[in-house]
Amino acid sequence: MMLRRPRRPQLRTRVLAGVLLITVVALVAFDAAAVTALRRYLLSQTDSRLQTVLSLYRPVEVRMRSQLPKAATVPGAHRLPPAQVRANWVIAGPRVRLSPPVLAQYYVGLVTVAGRRGFVVGNPRLVPQLPPGWQVGAAGPHAQTISSAGGTTQLRLRAVAVPTAAGALVATTSLAAVNSTVGRLERILIIGSVVAGLLVAAGVSWVMRRGLRPIETMAVQADRITAGDLTDRVSPHDPATEVGRLGAALNGMLTRIEAAICEREASQELTRRFFADASHELRTPLASLRANAELYQQGALARRPQVDEAMRRIALEAQRMSRLVDDMLRLARLDQHPDQQHELVDLSALVHGCAERAQIADPQRTWRARIAAGLAATGDEELLRRAVDNLLANVCAHTPAGTVATITAAARGGTAVIEVSDDGPGVPADRLPHIFDRFYRAAAPPPRPGSGLGLAIVTAVAAAHEGTAEAAPNHPHGLRVTLTLPACGGPRPLPAPAAVAAGPRTSPALL
Repeated sequence: MMLRRPRRPQLRTRVLAGVLLITVVALVAFDAAAVTALRRYLLSQTDSRLQTVLSLYRPVEVRMRSQLPKAATVPGAHRLPPAQVRANWVIAGPRVRLSPPVLAQYYVGLVTVAGRRGFVVGNPRLVPQLPPGWQVGAAGPHAQTISSAGGTTQLRLRAVAVPTAAGALVATTSLAAVNSTVGRLERILIIGSVVAGLLVAAGVSWVMRRGLRPIETMAVQADRITAGDLTDRVSPHDPATEVGRLGAALNGMLTRIEAAICEREASQELTRRFFADASHELRTPLASLRANAELYQQGALARRPQVDEAMRRIALEAQRMSRLVDDMLRLARLDQHPDQQHELVDLSALVHGCAERAQIADPQRTWRARIAAGLAATGDEELLRRAVDNLLANVCAHTPAGTVATITAAARGGTAVIEVSDDGPGVPADRLPHIFDRFYRAAAPPPRPGSGLGLAIVTAVAAAHEGTAEAAPNHPHGLRVTLTLPACGGPRPLPAPAAVAAGPRTSPALL
């Protein structure tokens, strides 16, 4: 049994955990600093009171035994036991005696240079437990925390020692009040930190839920779009916010994806139609070739004229198939390699040559040419010639004999415009948008059906040269096809009119 991979925490959980971690660290640091500061403050206050108590007592040296009673009669004087200290030292107390409750809070004792200790005044339970080998010289004007030596339970004491001529006066007091105050503060801070952490967690969770709600809505909408509805979009938001910019970017991405999918589907549909139309176009000449071949194989063509006629039809169908295959191959190459040669092409000479060939190939129609001199474009001369030839062949294929066709080439606003118009029957308005489609034939006469690829090649050549091909009705009737290409240079002045072609209805043309 495979173990399921642990699920990664959500963004909300990760952010909440990070905020709580930072909050806990900050609260712990604050609590520790607050407790430490309060302890130091209370200890400094305790040390100040101990120093004040020590300042009330001082050792007094007695030089003569007869002076002892006088010294003893000094108010507040405390004589030390002879067995513990020298007999010529007494401790002079304060002039104002301390009350018993105050004395019960402190202990004052004397430690001689030899290490002997003597009780002076205060609470005997607050006698400090000095470490072994403690000497007067080690006692400095600083305070320290030690344990008590008296009573059944040890107390934590704060002791301050002041060096004197007789040794060192040591004053102590209990730290129970300080520890109680610090402990109470610790409990308050702990409870407050826990409450603050919970409030922060609740607040951050609410803010995150409210802030991420638009993103969650977008995620739900994105899931619905992923399911197949590419026309849907996420809800709009303020574009000045991060969520709004995310929504706008997501909508833009969806628009591009939808456009790409539509283009791909259209391309696939066009490819399917292309192959279907190509198969249909090739089926007729192949059927004719096969029928004539079968007639010959079956011996149905017994006489020489019948064989010649069959061979003529086979040659015509072979030429038709050859032209169709050439057009298809040219379109495929233009689709795969739209970038052609970049050579300077003399459009004036090119269009003039195409007009002459059209007049020679089809003298049944009248051809008029109005061609400006000096027209030039950058591109592939062979492809441009094929495009113009296709425009003229379209007139031959779709207009009756006697039609007047006009070829115009001029410069307009930095572009070279080549127009081929006729006064034939034209194309119905509902079919006009489709005449550039591949294998589309409007209403061609039966003898000249064509392959339906001529104008499609014109469109592909125009696109390869960054130009356009458009069709519009001609006034008063007929069709006008316009090929627009980027021009190089400007046209020169037109020469004098001259006739370039003649037909049933000859007319002058401008070269």
